[in-house]
This record gives sequence, C-alpha cells and structure tokens, in this order.
Amino acid sequence: MAGVKMREFRRASARALADDKLQSFLGRSMGTFDGAREEAIEELSRQRWDELRERGRAIKRHTLDNLDYYLDMLCDRVSQNGGHTHFAKDSDEARRIVGEIARARGAKLAIKSKSMVSEEMELNPFLESMGVEPVETDLGEYIIQLAGEAPFHIIAPAMHKSKEDVGELFEKKGIGLPNLKEIEAMADAARVALRGKLIAADMGITGANFMVAETGTVALVTNEGNGRFCTSVPRTLVSIAGMEKIVPCLEDLAVFMRLLPRAATGQRISSYVTHVSGPRRPGDEDGPEEFHLVIVDNGRSNLLEDPDLREALYCIRCGACLNACPVYRKVGGHAYGWVYPGPIGAVVSPALAGLDKGKELPYASSLCGACKDVCPIKINIPHMLLKLRSSVAEGAERGGTKASLGERLAVKGYGWLMSRPRALSMARRLGRWMQWPVARRGLIRRAPVPPFSRWTRSRDLPALAPRPFRDLWRRELAEEE
Repeated sequence: MAGVKMREFRRASARALADDKLQSFLGRSMGTFDGAREEAIEELSRQRWDELRERGRAIKRHTLDNLDYYLDMLCDRVSQNGGHTHFAKDSDEARRIVGEIARARGAKLAIKSKSMVSEEMELNPFLESMGVEPVETDLGEYIIQLAGEAPFHIIAPAMHKSKEDVGELFEKKGIGLPNLKEIEAMADAARVALRGKLIAADMGITGANFMVAETGTVALVTNEGNGRFCTSVPRTLVSIAGMEKIVPCLEDLAVFMRLLPRAATGQRISSYVTHVSGPRRPGDEDGPEEFHLVIVDNGRSNLLEDPDLREALYCIRCGACLNACPVYRKVGGHAYGWVYPGPIGAVVSPALAGLDKGKELPYASSLCGACKDVCPIKINIPHMLLKLRSSVAEGAERGGTKASLGERLAVKGYGWLMSRPRALSMARRLGRWMQWPVARRGLIRRAPVPPFSRWTRSRDLPALAPRPFRDLWRRELAEEE
C-alpha cells in the first residue's frame, strides 16, 4: 500500500497545489517553526550551536561504525534492568512480536505515545485485527487517527487541520459538545475522551527518540504529559525503535537533548523528557510490571551498508528539513505517500520501501541545500538525493528500475550541451531571444511550451540573465583580482 502511494507523488503534489485551502494554510504556517528555531539558536550562540552539531554528528558516526557493539551492550543492560529485548528484521516480524506480547497478556486496550516506527510498521490496523483497540494519546496523532489519515508532519502530525476541521471531526465522532469552536475547548474534550482510556489500558506502546546503551534506557521527548501515562500506568510497556536510535551513553544523550528541541520546535528543552530503564522496581510508586524493547531493522541494514546513503541513519527526526524545504512548503506531507515526508523522507522512504516504489521521491527537491543547512546533524541530504536519482536513471540493482526513454535522452542531451561551451553559448542566445515575449521582471510566470509549461503551472521560472556568469567572471571579477 505504501509503495502504491509513493508512486503517486506527482499526482498527489498536483492535487495539493490545486487545493487553495491547503496552499493558504501552508503559506501562513510554514515559517513559524523556522522563526522559533532561529531564535533558539541565537540565544545559545551560533558558535556553540555549530559545536554541538559537530559533536552530534561525531557521536552518530561513531555509534553506527560500532553498532553491533552498542546493540549488544543495550541488550545486556535492558536484561540487567529486568526488561526484555526483541530484534525484528522487518515490519512483519515487529508486528508479530508486539501481537504475541498483547495476546499473552490478554490485552484489549493499548494506549500509544507518538511513534513514527509504529506508523512505519502499520501497527494500529494489525492490533485492531486481533481485537486490541489502539488509542493514540498525542493530541495530533489522536486527531489524525480519528480522521483515518497519516501524519502530515514529523513533529506536528495534524498541523494541516484547522480548528474548524477539528471541531467538525470531534462532532462527527461524538467527542465533547456539538459546535466546539475554541481550541481550548477542543483540547478539554479530547482530554476527557482520553482519560478513561489512559486509566483502563492493558498495554502501553511508545516509540523512542533515543536508546542509551550504557544504561539500557529509552528516552522519550514530548510536549504532552499523556506520553507518561503510557509509560507508567499500564502493566505492560512496549517501546519500539529503529536500530539507529541508539547512543552510547548519557553524556552523549545530553548533546542531543540540546539539539533536538531547538531544531524541532525552537524550545530550549521539551516539556517532558521521560527515561524508561525497565519495569517497576521495589519502592517505585508507578511504572510497568513488564518492559519490552523491540528494535526494528526493516531495511536499515541496507542503508548502513551503503556508504552513499548511510548518513540517513543520523537523522533524529526533528523535522527541520521539512520546514526549510521549498517543495514540502508547497505540497505538504501527504503528497509523499508514506510515513516520512520532506527531504529526509525522499531519501529514507525509497531506501526502506524500495526504489522501484518510491522512484519519484528523489526528484521532490530543488537541491537548494536548505535541508542540509538547517539539519542539526549536518546530514548531506542533497548528495543522497543525487545518488538515488543516479540509481533511477541508470537502472541500478538497488531499485531494479529505469528512467523513461524521454528522461534518459534529456539527461544525455543536457550533458552533451554542458560539455560544449560554444553550443551552450548559442543555446543561451537562442533562449534569450525566445523568452522575450513571456519574461517579465526576470521571471517567466507562464511558459507556452513543454517542458517549461509544466514547471510554470505551479512555480515561476527564472528568466535567463542578460549576461552569463562566464562573462561576469572574465570581465569584472578577474579585474578585481
């Protein structure tokens, strides 16, 4: 199902661009996170921020280079703490493990904290099929669960919903009083609806922002207290995490605790940082009687073995690249067709689900580099997108797919032209002459012929400059030197 949706990126993007309501919302809201992020960085100081980014990147590199060692350490520590560790090679095995735990405990109601991996493995429909009711407790996730939708954004899954949308949804689902119009009233209605579920749950399910190898600790970073209900009230707690979420020690975790909130929401620290290191101990006031940690591969080993794509595993899921990406800011999260949207999703989704299913996603980028600039781990996303594009164009074995004949001819023609200066100069002069009727103030808003007309359906096309850079370099910059 995910593969089918990823194949439809172009059509889904066209629908998003034609949706005036969505375009109005994206235009108003997408700069909010960016502004808060910049303020948080300036408060820390740009120099200190860059030092933390380098430190975080070094930790990720070291951890992945020694992943087997740290996974063994994590497993040992979890066992010493009284918990259980399970390894799942794919989504099917991960679902089976969670299902067996639920069946063995006779669970009928599972409350969930926000977890991208559980979305990746389509856990909710699986639990429902075996008679277990899953309930999302993060307000955004709860809203999209009621709406039957996928997350729109990594950090704010329901950010595309207006308060009017949520009010209508709550009324349709019988939550709260009819005609709820104020956000505070809607939040109160959700709180009342969820509170009984939180108390009665047999099982808690969480993701993991980080796993600390030296202590066997799962760290959760949230802005809502319901996540702590999931970790403390039910008798059985299951945490699910991709294997790349591991860090060596608590000191390393502290680095990411400074990076993640600032990059994600512009906060110094999130409202709640929860550490779970196993089941309840004698003397503890609350906590689960049983703790299980499910570590999921699901294609991550393939990324780990690929030197060109390995950096994708550095991602800490802050969502900063989504906020900065001009493509995401126009089409939103659902156009990408799977769990992970935006620039990092354009890398991770094809790599995990198969390039044959997601071959359109690497082209969902202008390659402007904004994603790399804002990434707190300095992940070179443009490089990975180019690598995946190369794999599509060349029919690499990774995806087993080839670009269309027209695409291959266009690339060959471009390469031929760019390697011949005289031909390029003549083409530029011809282009300058041909654009004259449609260029205004340096922009072409409506190109009359394909493929340029396809571009200007939703974007302006920069007109060819009066003087090429080669001339500027030779006549002006060279003189200054």
